[in-house]
Amino acid sequence: MTAHPDRDELVHRELSSPNQDARTLPVSMVVIHYTEMLGKEAALERLCDPDAKVSAHYLIGEDGEVIRLVPEARRAWHGGVAYWRGVRDVNSASIGIELDHPGHLNGYRHFSDAQFDALVPLLARIVREHDVPRANVVGHSDIAPARKIDPGELFPWGRLAQYGLCLPTPAKLERLDPFTNDAAFYLALERFGYDITDGIKAVEAFQRRWRPERIDGVIDGQVRAILFQLLLDRDRGAAR
Repeated sequence: MTAHPDRDELVHRELSSPNQDARTLPVSMVVIHYTEMLGKEAALERLCDPDAKVSAHYLIGEDGEVIRLVPEARRAWHGGVAYWRGVRDVNSASIGIELDHPGHLNGYRHFSDAQFDALVPLLARIVREHDVPRANVVGHSDIAPARKIDPGELFPWGRLAQYGLCLPTPAKLERLDPFTNDAAFYLALERFGYDITDGIKAVEAFQRRWRPERIDGVIDGQVRAILFQLLLDRDRGAAR
């Protein structure tokens, strides 16, 4: 069924996925994924397959087409076992956006401009209507670091941050190596929002988001300084 332009100018098509249920929490975050499949229609088939038990609120094609699969008032099944800033039922608290993309398994590449240009106004509306903090616009790897790496190191978080739709990587680091040991870093990483059950994977997820040029799971001075700055900015009220 095609969406009528008067109903929603940002949505080009509507398909109803059976994989949804009632929310138990208000929306407070947005999770960005990639499909890691070969083509938009294959992804749609899976997201609407009752046996697959996965879905998302939106799928955005590489061509920029926006398809709504689950109403925002309903809970889509996109996060799986996940955690972010004290929330374990991430699906209930989030809106999931899938990006049509081959992913790391099928030839990882940059995201298309048409896709990004469709994402920006959609995300802007979601953030505005649900009052989602920039710090809660995250990737799948942020909420499930032990299992997921999407949308990956090529996702343009910096461009998204220029629109005020997610936190930017801190431009200025006030302390070069602020944590005295790895245990202190892990505690700070948990305080920022990550599940640190698998420490190395949590560090990799942090690097993938905030220092994507080198993802090695090593707690070095640079990642310590970035995390410290993010927490410092949050405590100052500058990183909502």
